[in-house]
Amino acid sequence: MARRRQAVTIKHVAADAGVSLQTVSRVINNEANVRAEMREKVQASIDKLGYVPSIAAQRMSGSRSYLILALNDRERTIADWRARQGTDWVDQMLLGGMLECAEHGYRLIFELVDTHSDHVERELSAAIAALQPDGAILTPPHSDNPQILEVLARHNIPFARIGAQSGEHGLPEGICVSMDDEGGAKLATSHLLELGHRRIGMISGPAEYRLAGARVDGWRAAMDAAGCSTEGLLEAGDFTFASGARAARALLMREDRPTAIIASNDQMALATSEIAGELGLAIPADLSLVSFDNTPLVRFTRPALTAVDQPIAETTATAVRLLISLQRDDVPRLEPVIIPMGFVVRGSTGAPVDCLQES
Repeated sequence: MARRRQAVTIKHVAADAGVSLQTVSRVINNEANVRAEMREKVQASIDKLGYVPSIAAQRMSGSRSYLILALNDRERTIADWRARQGTDWVDQMLLGGMLECAEHGYRLIFELVDTHSDHVERELSAAIAALQPDGAILTPPHSDNPQILEVLARHNIPFARIGAQSGEHGLPEGICVSMDDEGGAKLATSHLLELGHRRIGMISGPAEYRLAGARVDGWRAAMDAAGCSTEGLLEAGDFTFASGARAARALLMREDRPTAIIASNDQMALATSEIAGELGLAIPADLSLVSFDNTPLVRFTRPALTAVDQPIAETTATAVRLLISLQRDDVPRLEPVIIPMGFVVRGSTGAPVDCLQES
């Protein structure tokens, strides 16, 4: 049996270069307090030996762990995994976060935490003690959870809050990075208004998610600007297929039903499409439909769904980049960062019947 090749370690590099372990670690971490000739000497040994830095070696330089902790909602994530309904949010979050971490020599650690659990503080404190992360990324609804924010602040862990705004309720602020949910809803509503729709329904997400309210605000603002009433055109869901079906049925069974609906995520949009079919309504001839998320699911429906495209990977990458900059440069607190939404027009939207008849 062939013997396994011994891995090259930081000790081999230090011995080859004739320097201390700490010097090698400072070179690996690209720290400023290393003379140019010493840096070249160490780098030559790294290249010659084919050494790949480990987190343990990076940690030797001092106080950093080179780990970023990303927290997502346990209950909803596991429910989606078990139902095999797709977790594009998680996939895109990991894509953006992991790639950006790798660019800077960091690692992203993904943890699930129940935002409503009585054990949040204990679970989070245990994770912090075990990992000693350099920073944390909080996704909704964790980004507005006072317990989580206070635990991180107490442990002096810098954090980025995705989907949060600064200066609210006296909570620790952190770095706020948001997708423009209000702007995305305005894009969707404006698209439908331009097609001639005036009764545009909205299926919102749950109130505990700030983004749900922002999307409703964007829809209302666009409707108000066009002089269109929103009375009786809003139903709340909870991002599940079943809630979307209930909300869609409530909207579409009304005597003066909407001619278009914006659903706050793809699962609720797919449910709306199914209920429309049950009621004998064709898309887009009888009902135009717009979704948020733009996951792969909506590209393969018939017709494919027009959707607001969430830049999840870009948002997470931005959060990672700002956290690492804070570690390296000790930059002052930043203003909230808002990342624009995209919008993709497909076959599920068209002019309402009355506009077609007039033309």
